[in-house]
Amino acid sequence: MIYFDNSATTVIEPQVLKTYTDVATKIMGNPSSLHNLGTVAERMLQASRKQIADLLSKEPAEIYFTSGGTEGDNWVIKGVAFEKKIYGNHVIVSAVEHPAVKESAEWLKMQGFAVDFAPVDKNGFVKVDALAALIRKDTIFVSIMAVNNEIGAIQPIREIAELLANQPTISFHVDAVQAIGKIPLTEFLPERVDFATFSAHKFHGPRGVGFIYIKTGKKIQPLLSGGGQENNRRSTTENVAGIAATAKALRLALTDFDRKTAKLLAMKQVLLAALATYSDVVIFSQTENFAPNIITFGMKGVRGEVLVHGFEAHDIYISTTSACSSKAGLASSTLVAMNVPPQIATSAVRISLDESNHMAEIEQFLTIFKQLHEKFQKIK
Repeated sequence: MIYFDNSATTVIEPQVLKTYTDVATKIMGNPSSLHNLGTVAERMLQASRKQIADLLSKEPAEIYFTSGGTEGDNWVIKGVAFEKKIYGNHVIVSAVEHPAVKESAEWLKMQGFAVDFAPVDKNGFVKVDALAALIRKDTIFVSIMAVNNEIGAIQPIREIAELLANQPTISFHVDAVQAIGKIPLTEFLPERVDFATFSAHKFHGPRGVGFIYIKTGKKIQPLLSGGGQENNRRSTTENVAGIAATAKALRLALTDFDRKTAKLLAMKQVLLAALATYSDVVIFSQTENFAPNIITFGMKGVRGEVLVHGFEAHDIYISTTSACSSKAGLASSTLVAMNVPPQIATSAVRISLDESNHMAEIEQFLTIFKQLHEKFQKIK
């Protein structure tokens, strides 16, 4: 099997799975319990929190655990909007955000908030000048993803941070789910960022676990109410085993970063060079200012899902852009925002690599692609 769908989810690392199993079987207490078993669980919880904070060069009190990226995005967008509603009701998100952000923004509109979607250029990058033009006196929140999940475009987070440097009343959120372990922390966590969202299963951690960064002093309303866990901000009994495994996964993801990203980029360059030789292939992901692991392209006249299943028949797994909307058979929302014609947008497929992949798999993929291309040419 060749697995090229790592932006959808990654395989849990054996060391991470061992951490999960060890904690789940040996630390049985509820962290909120007063007895010694609860104390042991609480210590593990706080040790994991500190490890994650240290890896991100943040403070432990700035890390809050969630069930993943979708909950994190929903919590930040809704929680900050309602917390700051007395100061204004205008929110800006980019036109190429993950559905967890875009749908949350649409929900805010139904609650009476004004929402603007910052446009992108033909390559999928947020137009900072256009974003600046959208800012109003009542703007309270801006949310921009670090790495686009559909084409891998690295958004100009630092430039936007500079834009907002003199706008202290505007909260700045970054969806960093696709960024961790793929681009340097400094590119998506500059000091101006107030909130950031992460999901463990994107970096070889367990599914159903994530965390958000909330800068000290920033306020947010809870999304979940109940027992007062996570400093009264996110009530529910913490998944201690999953959180400990997430801390381990993050440490491994950030270890040997330069070597891993160089390997990803080398494989991506081989793929791009080969795909560029086909006149009917349209490539949407390049190398400069794009994540090293994502290649999105389309074959004219062939719908993306057809190509996905064609590869699947050869035990090669890719996807039609976002995993969260691929089963709906819709065109990539990012490509639509880039004004790509619908007949081209619906042909898009995404390869998302991992450091565990290797060149032999790239060569096999290209061999099968050539066969599929010839087959589709005959049909067309």
